[in-house]
Amino acid sequence: DEFISSPPRKTVRFGGSLADILLKYEKGDTTDFELLKHQLSDPDIKDAQIINWLHEFRASVAYLTKELEQLVSILLKLPWLRRSREVVEEYLGFLGNLVSAQTVHLRPCLRMIVSQFVPPRITITEDDVDISDSDDDDENLSENFNTCHRALQTVARYVPSTPQFLMPILVENFPFINKSERTLECYVHNLLRVTVYLPTLRLQILELIIEKLLKLDVSTPHQDIEEKKKTANNSDSEEKSTEEGLFDMEEDEERKGNKVVSSSSERMAHPLAERLDILMTILFSYIKDVCHVDGKLDINNTKDLYRDLVSVFDMLILPTHASCHVQYFMFYICSFKLGLAEAFLDHLWKKLHDPNNPSVIRQTAGSYIGSFLARAKFIPVVTVKACLDLLVNWMHKYIDNQDTGANVYCDVALHGPFYSTCQAVFYTLIFRHKQLLDGNLRKGLSYLQSLNFERIVIKKKNPLKICIPSVVNLFAAKKKNLLIYFSFSLIQIFVKYQLVFCYTIIERNNRQFIPVVRSGTGGDLVQTCTNPLDSFFPFDPYMLKRYSLKINNLVLPCMQIMNWNYLEYLSALTDPFKFMQGTSEDEDDDFLKGETPQNDGVAGIAPNSYESNTRSPVSSIGSPPDCYVPYPQ
Repeated sequence: DEFISSPPRKTVRFGGSLADILLKYEKGDTTDFELLKHQLSDPDIKDAQIINWLHEFRASVAYLTKELEQLVSILLKLPWLRRSREVVEEYLGFLGNLVSAQTVHLRPCLRMIVSQFVPPRITITEDDVDISDSDDDDENLSENFNTCHRALQTVARYVPSTPQFLMPILVENFPFINKSERTLECYVHNLLRVTVYLPTLRLQILELIIEKLLKLDVSTPHQDIEEKKKTANNSDSEEKSTEEGLFDMEEDEERKGNKVVSSSSERMAHPLAERLDILMTILFSYIKDVCHVDGKLDINNTKDLYRDLVSVFDMLILPTHASCHVQYFMFYICSFKLGLAEAFLDHLWKKLHDPNNPSVIRQTAGSYIGSFLARAKFIPVVTVKACLDLLVNWMHKYIDNQDTGANVYCDVALHGPFYSTCQAVFYTLIFRHKQLLDGNLRKGLSYLQSLNFERIVIKKKNPLKICIPSVVNLFAAKKKNLLIYFSFSLIQIFVKYQLVFCYTIIERNNRQFIPVVRSGTGGDLVQTCTNPLDSFFPFDPYMLKRYSLKINNLVLPCMQIMNWNYLEYLSALTDPFKFMQGTSEDEDDDFLKGETPQNDGVAGIAPNSYESNTRSPVSSIGSPPDCYVPYPQ
């Protein structure tokens, strides 16, 4: 009864053996050959049939020359992944035999494997419009990916030159950024898995992934993310208030009591930011897994990956202006060990002070140095001091070399790297001044004096005019807090004169801002350039949700330093003069609590204060020097 009721196994063969069919085809008889192609293309082909055919093909790969690439193409389209284990094993054996005997079919085989790196498409139509995308509900997706990587490893084992043919195919098959998050996630994950067993491709694969991430990143600036988030919060609040007004059910109360987090709160409101968030999480996880073995940091693996990431940083990140999140992969790997952070700073320093590099690269390197020193919690004060010594000493030497002739005046085109270095130092001082003064206040202030900022500020190059005004104003404000506390000491009164120089120069610069007239199709537009360097701070807050907790634990947040939220921080960049007016003398540092003396006795600039502006540190490495060499008047 069971035999009669069960359908017959579809194992019927037509046309004789495969060898006979291929020999007839060579002689011009195509009847059996067409029948063979029809049987292989049958969507209802059974596992037993596939195994039977593959077994014969494995023994006849010598016949599968370039002239039979159409037949090979049909074989590569067989639905082998979602079949029984016997079919999968037979197919992997066939792939190995095929590429080893007929390398002309290597590229089609690689394309077939790589095409399986994303979930299969399902057909969805709305109003006769095809909106098909990936099938996210495939339970065997992980197992299928594992099988694909086995197939790729099999091909690479038989053909050692596989990597050089594989990389262009990986680039060609990378999904468009508007594809579903699941499609992008699976493809990037599988690309990174390839680097495990084909390490020679790791650098190129990282370049490919980070290049795609950059395209997403520059399309999602911080302000757009904030606006989308604000809009989504407002709409959620309106919907919530409406629902609460219409439905006051016990179920809703229980849900509020249990604090169930909705799926929308786990997603980014900005669609491109959501994709970027997912892919950045995968990249961070990959970096962590490569660098850690059994929960412990593997120094050799970490160094090798660091070298590859630095190469990608130089090639893609450094020339890209105003990226917001992708550069954090360098920040993250440097947090594993202080030696990596110091190596990264040294690398940036070499980029900055090398005159053979383009000016824009040197300026960007300066921005990265300043932001890295200011925001990285894992960098100790001693490293910050060493870097400040190095940067400030270079600035003094630059002034010495460029203090005569036509190049002495303020010119961004000529002195862009110098101004970028000044801004990096100011920015670092804003975030790190409390740590620099911690412990021994007098010694800390003596160190700040040793940097001799007043000489840099009053020179004709006028860095306060070129640096982003919000940084300049905050720099001056923090200096003011230091000066008020030490106003009764003669040395600190001299420092106070430095403060007067700061605000005097800032006010003069504000009066000298020249409007820029830009002509366009809509007429002339008058603009005031408040960011002549066109600079940015690369390690501003990380705003993507999934990895934000881990990243922000490594970042010194601006809110702890400046007592304003991030929207006010952004408005300070765009409206510096309003920020300057809002900077109050009452905003003292923590160590000034209750100890701010009034200082109405000094009102002016003493002529002798100019003498201090002709001094410069002797050394630039390590601790600040104890003595100074006077520069000629």
